Amino acid sequence: MKWLEVIMVRSAGGNAKILAKTLQDLMADVAERDGSDNIRIFYRENIETDICIVLFPSEEKVKTGGSSLGIRIVASLKEVGLVHHTIWNEMAQ
Repeated sequence: MKWLEVIMVRSAGGNAKILAKTLQDLMADVAERDGSDNIRIFYRENIETDICIVLFPSEEKVKTGGSSLGIRIVASLKEVGLVHHTIWNEMAQ
């Protein structure tokens, strides 16, 4: 079964530079440690401090609390804003 993780971050307007730096550092760490996972980062139109990170884990089995990478990302981003982490399963066709 395919699944994905969605991590949404909402940070205060004055934190845009801190958020950008945190994301850059985080992505460098991810590339070094977990290069196999597919990750996409989006920002909300006209609100650069609303970020959505989508992880497409390579593991077939869904992990209840999320992947270790997802959990690490959430822990890192809690310092810069409100974080919402969800797991999504692909619907059978």
